[in-house]
Amino acid sequence: MVFEPPKRLVRALGETAPDGDDWLEKLPEAAQQAVALRELTVERVQVPGGRSSLVVLVRTADGTPAVLKLAPGRARPEAERAALAHWGGRGAVQLLDPRTPEGVLLLERLHPDVSVRSLPEAKALLEAAGTLRRLWVEPPDGFPFETVAERTGRQAEAMRARAQADPEVAPLVGLALAAREELLAAPPEHRLLHGTFRQSKVLSAERMPWLAVGPDPVVGECAFDLARLVRDRVEDLIAQPSGAATTRRRVKRLAESLDVDQERLRGWTLFRAVESGVRAGRVGRPRDAELLLEFAGWL
Repeated sequence: MVFEPPKRLVRALGETAPDGDDWLEKLPEAAQQAVALRELTVERVQVPGGRSSLVVLVRTADGTPAVLKLAPGRARPEAERAALAHWGGRGAVQLLDPRTPEGVLLLERLHPDVSVRSLPEAKALLEAAGTLRRLWVEPPDGFPFETVAERTGRQAEAMRARAQADPEVAPLVGLALAAREELLAAPPEHRLLHGTFRQSKVLSAERMPWLAVGPDPVVGECAFDLARLVRDRVEDLIAQPSGAATTRRRVKRLAESLDVDQERLRGWTLFRAVESGVRAGRVGRPRDAELLLEFAGWL
């Protein structure tokens, strides 16, 4: 079988590595080797798939449905492996074989085309929040994960550079950076976090109704993780005449349902929305940048 990467993956990798690298060139051979090594039967490549990895639906030698996932090093697949191993299937997809080569994960098969995003909005938020709660555990000793301070520190540098080049975003960037400094001064807890949690990362499963996939794990406070969920379906929020009020109610409702400080959630939601908006503008997605920055202005 020819392992052709979906267009979405090629486009997204071009944004994260504009000068290119050789991972895509080596991908077909790496996929063939991974399939042969574990004696897998390939069903199909998942399309449109993710933005950071090739996802292939396979069956193991005994016929068990599974997913083969291949990702470049900059997507931190080994951190994902470590987080999934630590969760052990509690709230997240299970590793089926921890011994696969670097950058290759063999995972439990979920229902790839059914996420909580398919549910009505209120129900989707409820189910997603319940899944997220199960992931917030103590990190392992000597954990191999970034901290929130480290990850947002890199992001803050890029935000400052963008603000200098584009004065229009400078006020929001200033507010976001000030919020980050205040939040990092006294974090209330340190938990293992999903890192990139949203409704589309929660899929229907057999052993539980919903399980999380695709973490980019980080260690820090729970409000940081929940912040990304606040802006889910941002395009729908922006289209509503009452979008700003709905957003503020969502912050309050999610904070209360997961015992997270409301102001800390608002602050991290602001930072993450501005960071994503600035990054979208930098890589040539002006519509996404406009939506995210307008959303951030409501906070």
